[in-house]
Amino acid sequence: MEGLDGAAYPWRFRMVLGLLGVLVAVICWRIISLQVFNNEFLQRQGDARSLRYITIPACRGEIVDRNGEPLAVSTPVTTLWGNPKVLIGEEEKWPVIARMLDISFSDFSSYLLKNQEKDFLYLARRLPPQRGEEIMSFFQKDRILGVYSIEESRRYYPAGAVAAHVVGFTDLDDHGSEGVEFAYEKSLQGIPGKEKVLKDRRGDLIRDIQLVKPPKAGETLNLSIDLRLQYLAHRELESAVKENNAKAGSVVILDVKTGEILAIANQPTYNPNNRAHLLPANMRNRALVDVFEPASTMKPLSMSAALESGRWTPTDIVKIDSGTLRLGRYTIRDLSRTEGPQLDLTGILIRSSNVGMSKIAFDIGGDTIHNFLWRLGIGQSSGLGFPGERAGHLPNYAKWQPAETATLSYGYGISLTAIQLAHAYSVIANNGKNAPLTLIKTNKSPNLEQVIPKSVASAMQGMLQQVIEAPHGIFRAKVMGYHIAGKSGTARKNTVGSKGYAIDAHRGIFAGFGPLSDPKYVIVVTIDEPSKAGYFGGVVAAPVFSRVMAGTFRLMNIRPDNLESVVKTKN
Repeated sequence: MEGLDGAAYPWRFRMVLGLLGVLVAVICWRIISLQVFNNEFLQRQGDARSLRYITIPACRGEIVDRNGEPLAVSTPVTTLWGNPKVLIGEEEKWPVIARMLDISFSDFSSYLLKNQEKDFLYLARRLPPQRGEEIMSFFQKDRILGVYSIEESRRYYPAGAVAAHVVGFTDLDDHGSEGVEFAYEKSLQGIPGKEKVLKDRRGDLIRDIQLVKPPKAGETLNLSIDLRLQYLAHRELESAVKENNAKAGSVVILDVKTGEILAIANQPTYNPNNRAHLLPANMRNRALVDVFEPASTMKPLSMSAALESGRWTPTDIVKIDSGTLRLGRYTIRDLSRTEGPQLDLTGILIRSSNVGMSKIAFDIGGDTIHNFLWRLGIGQSSGLGFPGERAGHLPNYAKWQPAETATLSYGYGISLTAIQLAHAYSVIANNGKNAPLTLIKTNKSPNLEQVIPKSVASAMQGMLQQVIEAPHGIFRAKVMGYHIAGKSGTARKNTVGSKGYAIDAHRGIFAGFGPLSDPKYVIVVTIDEPSKAGYFGGVVAAPVFSRVMAGTFRLMNIRPDNLESVVKTKN
């Protein structure tokens, strides 16, 4: 047993102790080296497993009307998401999860199994915050792993269907999809922020470390729309479409002096807060997207071109004879009867004579009318940047044939939108000055361009006043207490897929402005395919114009300039 005594082999004992000492020294040096001299590697590895940078969503900018009334606001919501790789291990709790999310167990299980290789999966989007907190509290209490929540925002539209075609809406990811929401996406969306946080291996947040970059909210968009006028236009148009059993309709209210669009109403419309059963056709902003032949509402513009040429004055006489004019195989006809074989230029507008307008057009030429309309913005984009907006069609020929010249002069063979027609009339109402169109509220006077002579615009204002106030004028467009100027039009529609013009499909139109003492507002009304109480513009569109213009004067506190009409009515 002496061979096992350490005293007999002192060198072995010393060697073991030495080796242990060296091992302890190496371990200590390694610890010191890693913690003091070479700690960056461990810090990087630790950070990679626990530190995360999370995106802080930026609040989308509000959309308000010209008076600050909200048209689109963002409200907080909760979105639940899951990690399928973790949830796969919680199979016994799938029925509970499905029940709390208000979906069937079979749908939930198939959805999860289909995406089990992913790390992220939406479970429920845009829940009310209270409901989201309730679900997450239940999951935490029941120790259900793999389900997490994030705070998002949802767009809400206080005006609902009334301003839907102007404002538009956002998609599930809060990006603009239609209307102003889409057109001004860059300004509204804001800039997301970034925050450094500490998470555990399951991805649960332990604590916030540092705000790296604060979020920047989107800009507030102050539209030119006046919500009071928008409600007025919406109400009157909806009533007119129902009353006339029409397919659709539009109303535009434009500020003559600034070019600001105060209201755009369309029927049919939709509720942007509930799009579950939305029809794509109802989403169209018809006032900016639908093009149509303006028919007789074009005559004042063509007549203005004749006045500008210097070859015609309002009192000049045109022979119309029987009210028909033969051009080769085409015959131009006047729909209204006239007393006598001739009319002056004002009479041509009052009687809406196609024959008289054609003869004037033959004298000045198609090029003259084309160039005049081009200066008014016809055939060009309005510059609003609205999605889907169309420029229409202004024909131009190397050599104008008589039929082409005639049809252009009284509004056929040309197409435009309701907003373009309103813009053209605003130039006449503003004494020949053009104010660029805008959907954004302006706080300063715009740069006005004199595009037609003031004398021509002034003469046309007086002529269009007679169109309303003359004994055989469009009396349905009158506004009690005010002098009004305007013109109706009735266009036979050339329906898609049909051969030529449909027999029973028409569009009734009215365009006008007032008060005539100092024109402030242009209103254009279109009623598409009325089928109950007639289809002429003076019958179906003029009454809507009258009610909307009267309401506009009342809401904007415009002083009457025709008190005589009130006195005569009372007597």
